[in-house]
Amino acid sequence: MKMEKLFWFNPYQHTLHTKIASIKGNDIVLEETIAYSFSGGQESDKAFIDGIQIVTSRMEGVYIIYTLPEDHGFYEGQMITMTIDWPRRYRLMRLHFAAELILEIVTQAYAYQKVGAHISESKARIDFKTDTNISTIFPYILETYNAVILSDYRIETGFSDMLTQKRYWKIDGFAKVPCGGTHVKSTAEVGFVTLKRAHPGKSIERIEIKYSEDILTPSSHTSIIQSS
Repeated sequence: MKMEKLFWFNPYQHTLHTKIASIKGNDIVLEETIAYSFSGGQESDKAFIDGIQIVTSRMEGVYIIYTLPEDHGFYEGQMITMTIDWPRRYRLMRLHFAAELILEIVTQAYAYQKVGAHISESKARIDFKTDTNISTIFPYILETYNAVILSDYRIETGFSDMLTQKRYWKIDGFAKVPCGGTHVKSTAEVGFVTLKRAHPGKSIERIEIKYSEDILTPSSHTSIIQSS
């Protein structure tokens, strides 16, 4: 049995006609999928099969298992239509890569260890192990981040290991980073962000990442620093 994860090859696709490869109770596997399942801190897509919302999903090896409500009525071999909440996916893709860029900028310049991350459709966060007030490096982070955004670099993605389905993103001359999330095509599409400091625990510093309200393109907004 094989499952093609089409969200890696075309993360902009939001409708798919495919077949149910296997089914066991309320758990199903599809021959192909466009619905991302929570991994690496990025939340799952809100997804539907023939209009029925998927309750939850999980990774088992290289497969994604989707759980449907009771009495869903589907059967193995059935042709179905999968859809995702596209506005939500697009916000997740952009915030995910904004967080990826900020993480890479920090790890390239400072010896801070990442100890956690989460990306929702409205906010991303990255936690670092350090006793230094993280907001003191916000000017450097934003100067570097903004330069990458304005340069409109192409974001390349691919497999580092096809068998285990390990993925990466790459910007020539900047970084090549292991990552299996969904990505936009270029850094300009990611856009400018605001940064805010939080302090969730002893020796833990958090960067919270958000977009200014209604931000669409990097040409119309500037980055903002907040500290608490």
